[in-house]
Amino acid sequence: MANPYSEHDQSVTPPHENYYVPEASGWPIIGAVALFLIAMGAGATVGDLFGGQGPWILLAGVGLLLIMLVGWFRDVITESMGGLYSSQMDRSFRQGMSWFIFSEVMFFAAFFGTLFYARMIAVPWLGGAGNNAMTHEVLWPEFIAQWPLVMTPGGAETTAMGPIGLPLYNTLILLVSSVTVHIAHTALEQDNRPKLKLFLLLTVLLGSLFVYLQGVEYVHAYEDMGLTLDAGIYGNTFFMLTGFHGLHVTLGTLILFIVWLRVLRGHFTPEKHFAFQAGAWYWHFVDVVWLGLFVFVYIL
Repeated sequence: MANPYSEHDQSVTPPHENYYVPEASGWPIIGAVALFLIAMGAGATVGDLFGGQGPWILLAGVGLLLIMLVGWFRDVITESMGGLYSSQMDRSFRQGMSWFIFSEVMFFAAFFGTLFYARMIAVPWLGGAGNNAMTHEVLWPEFIAQWPLVMTPGGAETTAMGPIGLPLYNTLILLVSSVTVHIAHTALEQDNRPKLKLFLLLTVLLGSLFVYLQGVEYVHAYEDMGLTLDAGIYGNTFFMLTGFHGLHVTLGTLILFIVWLRVLRGHFTPEKHFAFQAGAWYWHFVDVVWLGLFVFVYIL
């Protein structure tokens, strides 16, 4: 039987999609250089190396990274708006974002694991639980197995951060923001542009308010409560978990802000808007992580 897709019969469309292959890009190497400068600058700043030039190296790395992000995003947006991406490319983006969020789940799982290990294993062990009475007497006789640990081995005392006040306000803010981004997504699917612009902007403002209030909380912890990075395992886990989450909220807010700017320029349709979906997925993810933080860091 003759091949129905031979070069002599151009009227028949092959049963596969076109897959766009972009031209070679210099952005990955620029991003690698930026990350190298950031790492070197941060190390030099902490270690006071290179004659005090560490902050400038760090700033150069951050600036180069921003240039890379803007340029690379611009190229991808231009390709997408130019109709170069097929359904296969859209599926690739979805798979990539799904794996990225999965990696973030593992990232926070490691930090929650650290918290649980300290609370459920290390603290009872130091307190002499089980057959560790001798360990308790030798290592730290005055140690009381309780959480949060407000006394460090060096004798410094701190205060635990409770759930009432700013943490509760921030929880309500993130819960409301999850609703507003969902309303914005629904408005986009209904092609209601005014409603989309309003509720997406509200989400961005709520995310910004969360980051601001967390900064206020940190200032209060350092200046009024003695809760610092030096405050033992409790201070370490508190700032590690809440700090990295705050960084993710900042990133999510920036993503949604860029999406909002694209909405103002008329980008996205009810059928084609994965950039918005990716930002919404990420935002719901950081909301869920915060609920876990609020329960296990602030309440329990």
